[in-house]
Amino acid sequence: MNNYLDSFYDWWKNIDKFLLFSVIGLFLLGLFFSLVSTSLIASDKLDTKSYYFFFKHTAYITIAITILIIFSFLNQKILTKFSFILFLVAFLSLLLVPFLGIEVKGSKRWLDLIFLPRFQPVEIIKPFFIVTLSLMLTKQSRRLYLKYFLSTLFIIPILMLLIYQPDIGQTILIAMTWLALIFVSGINIFIFFAFFLLVGTIVSYLVIFIPKFEYIKIRLLAFFDANSGNNYQAEKASDAIINGGFFGKGIGEGTLNSRVPEAHTDYIVSVISEEFGAIIVIGILFVYLIFSYKVIQKINFLKEDEAKLILIGCISLILLQTFIHVGVNIRILPTTGMTLPFLSYGGSSIVSTAIVSGIILNLTKRKLD
Repeated sequence: MNNYLDSFYDWWKNIDKFLLFSVIGLFLLGLFFSLVSTSLIASDKLDTKSYYFFFKHTAYITIAITILIIFSFLNQKILTKFSFILFLVAFLSLLLVPFLGIEVKGSKRWLDLIFLPRFQPVEIIKPFFIVTLSLMLTKQSRRLYLKYFLSTLFIIPILMLLIYQPDIGQTILIAMTWLALIFVSGINIFIFFAFFLLVGTIVSYLVIFIPKFEYIKIRLLAFFDANSGNNYQAEKASDAIINGGFFGKGIGEGTLNSRVPEAHTDYIVSVISEEFGAIIVIGILFVYLIFSYKVIQKINFLKEDEAKLILIGCISLILLQTFIHVGVNIRILPTTGMTLPFLSYGGSSIVSTAIVSGIILNLTKRKLD
């Protein structure tokens, strides 16, 4: 018993308290918005008395905080080995999606297994993909560019499986995170842009010439042509932000949840802005930036290249996903169906964010000499 208490004391003493409380605070903030926007007042107005989303979100947050603590508690070497094993498990689950996946609105992205309720395998892949790729890029090799070639072979199967689903949002997110890690790892700038152009060319070809991705072309055309009639959700989301103004319409007074399906996941920023105002959204984004800045500060004090690259990958993932989500909500980007880290409703997304945060907390702990 004393050993467990000593271990917990060491963990508490060395963990970065600011980052820990920032993560937990953001999770709880997402839970609060779930309560007031999808359950408390909204259900009373509709006379449903349903707290379904809130109770499920509470369960997800409880699981997330537990996962967060576990991953931040692990020894760093154990964490990297454990991450590789979990990456293989998550990749195998992604391979099962075309065969056993649940189809929703023309896309197969979810598995619903007896021992594990409906989840999205790509969300579980993302944190372990970052760790595995970072270890690959920091591995010493006599042939300097061999690791970049191997990283390309490593990412292609993941991207192809996501494209097949299809899930262009997650495909772009993972590809951009991969490019960010490639860039930071010290690749020649001309080769990096060759990688960038290659990815862009492949995606463009798929969107323009492959019928399966016709819906992406429709979304892009709708984005550039406001009168096309195919951008209903984006219009309602931007209208909600405008109607909310600077200080919002008030708790439970928003209408976006009743107009747009699953607005509490893909359009949570619009939901918050409509009820609480743009000032709250700006404040939340400011917290994301401070959190990211604090993590980047920590990188300067690390000695291990792999730990530095993992942290860069984790924070790049959070920032890119946040940018895409907010960009879609304010209509500077086409619709992608991207959740907002920490705040959006959704079990797979919350667990994925918890794992990423746990890895960040693990690698930013104060090291004992």
